[in-house]
Amino acid sequence: MLPGPLKVAEAFQARGAFLLEHAAITASETLLGFFFGVLAGTSIALIMWLFPLARRGLLPVVLVTQALPVFAIAPILVLWLGFGLASKVVMAVLVIFFAVTSTFYDGLRRADPGYTDLARLYRVGRLKELIYFRFPAALPALASGVRIAAVFAPIGAIVGEWVGAKGGLAFIMLQSNARMQTDVMFAALILLALMVLALRYSVEWAARAMVPWQAED
Repeated sequence: MLPGPLKVAEAFQARGAFLLEHAAITASETLLGFFFGVLAGTSIALIMWLFPLARRGLLPVVLVTQALPVFAIAPILVLWLGFGLASKVVMAVLVIFFAVTSTFYDGLRRADPGYTDLARLYRVGRLKELIYFRFPAALPALASGVRIAAVFAPIGAIVGEWVGAKGGLAFIMLQSNARMQTDVMFAALILLALMVLALRYSVEWAARAMVPWQAED
């Protein structure tokens, strides 16, 4: 029932090309979902700050998307978008964009009061206020949201594959579980864990380059 490390290593050796082929599918879904999720989260946060009236309409929609269980949304996306790449990418976007939106929007709101008072004194428009000091001040918050998104991005892709897919690591897990090939299933799990770690450390490096002035312990 529980394969030993040697058995899993033998599964890697025997089916390495097969596992890597499906890992590439999950990696492409994860990276595309991560990119579009960060883009969507950043855009929504900017729109909510720039246009207060739009925030009243967008905020309930954003909250509702997070209240719905991901396993309830995934079958609908598969029905709409098919078993291919699109449904998995959209699923990943839905899972991660809220973390980016909430952290970045909070960072935009919590700018230095001295700068905001100075902007009002000189009657600086909201767009210039955003460009000159609110956006740079909110970059550490955005970096935190992106770090969170890097961890959760593979979850969206895996859930989408779990519901219905033609390939990917979750597809292998389902097939291996049905055939009692636990060694192959554990090999797929290890590849998924390595993928998450690689994405997380890559994002950590990029976040430090994005906000080099932020002090860290």
